[in-house]
Amino acid sequence: MNLFRRKSVTQLQAEALTDQRLKRALGATNLTMLGIGAIIGTGIFVLTGTVAAQNAGPAVVLSFVLAGIASIFAALCYSEFASLVPMAGSAYTYGYATLGELFAWIIGWDLILEYALGAVTVSIGWSGYVVSFLRDVGLHIPAQLSAARGTLVTLADGTQVTAIFNLPAVIIIAIVTLLLVIGIRESANVNNVIVFVKVAVVLLFIVGAAHAVNPANWHPFIPPSTGVRGHFGWSGVMQGAGIVFFAYIGFDAVSTAAQEAKNPKRDMPISIIGSLLICTVLYIAVSAVATGIVPYLQLDVPDPIAVAADHAGVGWMASLIKLGAIAGLSSVILVMLLGQSRIFWTMADDGLLPKFVSRVHPKFQTPWITTIVTGVVVACFAAIFTVREAGSLVSIGTLLAFVIVSIGVLVLRIREPNLPRTFKTPVVWFVAPMGALSAIALMISLPWLTWERLIYWFAFGIVIYFGYSLYNSKLGPRKIAGETGWSRALKIAGVIWIVFGSLGSILWLARYRTEYIPGALGIVIGLAGFVLAWSLGALLNLVAQVSDHTHASHLMMESPGNLEK
Repeated sequence: MNLFRRKSVTQLQAEALTDQRLKRALGATNLTMLGIGAIIGTGIFVLTGTVAAQNAGPAVVLSFVLAGIASIFAALCYSEFASLVPMAGSAYTYGYATLGELFAWIIGWDLILEYALGAVTVSIGWSGYVVSFLRDVGLHIPAQLSAARGTLVTLADGTQVTAIFNLPAVIIIAIVTLLLVIGIRESANVNNVIVFVKVAVVLLFIVGAAHAVNPANWHPFIPPSTGVRGHFGWSGVMQGAGIVFFAYIGFDAVSTAAQEAKNPKRDMPISIIGSLLICTVLYIAVSAVATGIVPYLQLDVPDPIAVAADHAGVGWMASLIKLGAIAGLSSVILVMLLGQSRIFWTMADDGLLPKFVSRVHPKFQTPWITTIVTGVVVACFAAIFTVREAGSLVSIGTLLAFVIVSIGVLVLRIREPNLPRTFKTPVVWFVAPMGALSAIALMISLPWLTWERLIYWFAFGIVIYFGYSLYNSKLGPRKIAGETGWSRALKIAGVIWIVFGSLGSILWLARYRTEYIPGALGIVIGLAGFVLAWSLGALLNLVAQVSDHTHASHLMMESPGNLEK
């Protein structure tokens, strides 16, 4: 049973040339605008304020710079892959071609998390701007229905109420899901208009509010550490970089459109790198202006850019910024939900997910089941999550994708050095390792709770892979010799025991040991849990393997060929 079976790059290239299910209609300009449209969203309109207030202070500028550098390293690696393998699966397909099926599953499962929680985060930001904008025109949404569950919302009279759930976020997810189900697609021209509006709003804020910048608000540029990891100081700058990294998600959305590019070998590198550079410059400028206008501790709000505009005394601009942010964030939500359905479609096409996942509606010709299920799940999380919780989870998922893509470029250079490459990552033996290492550094800087949730997600995914995907993959045998339902159940039980036993040991060692049994004994208990989990899991698998072998031997002895002999 080969867990690292790979797709051939030449086979993928041939498939890209012959697969006409998606129309190749996008040029370099449209792809670049698609990238900018997907990138500029919650990161600039929401996370700028929360990271400045809780992590880095005015040095949120440095957080954006560091995250941008890590993104550029990864973008160069993405560009080589996207021009070499112009398929819709993005990092999932690249991992399949270089590192094998298990890694492809891990990154595909990771991308599902990224796009779903990306939509959650953006919808939360959308909610903040809609509530603020409607308040400006005299319409008030009850505070109890406009924030994450349990959040204390301060009213105009100074009283506080506890939010029940975020109704506007649920509404926008429902609307976008409905649009995707009935087949509404953004054409390149419509996307260009949306991007023009978003960039115009950002430039208007930078130019129109710059006069109100007070340099005193930038001092201290890096506030001293409060003693809590990730709260100001350099640890805050690094943790802030890991969080605002979410702001750079989008150029991987460009790579999912490779199968719709007219000339992907030329246009994909231009659009991926171009959109990233443009957005990096805009992010740095916006964060500098916002923290220069408003003391950073006051920016911990859902709509920090609008608040900065209000402080700058340009009320007319504040309403315009809110309207532009609403329109812009709406398109990002659409791209995120659309991207997730595309990842589902690609994985189901490879047999790693059930076929019904890619079932198309007979009238609307859209994957309606997947779209509705995704919309319901995303709406539920959008109703109860805060923007930081969702943003951190998306950041760590994207960072992991960057690590795998950066490593994959090196692996392919070694394994198939003579493949014709239209775009080559420059100084690949420096850029690719730096892309992987910088992404790993940002992952390490993220809070432990984010890691814990990612581990839960992967534990669930590993069970699905070994319980379903491994046996249904197009690259694998549908039937293992001698396997019975009983032996397969034993194998799955063994995997579950190993995965969740190891998970329990990790959580004990990382979180609960110091609270309940500090010292050497607590460490011994955690390590013993590892040994027990792997031992019992291996034993169950061994029993299943012996059963398969015995059953296969019986079948051979009973076959007509053996009887004739």
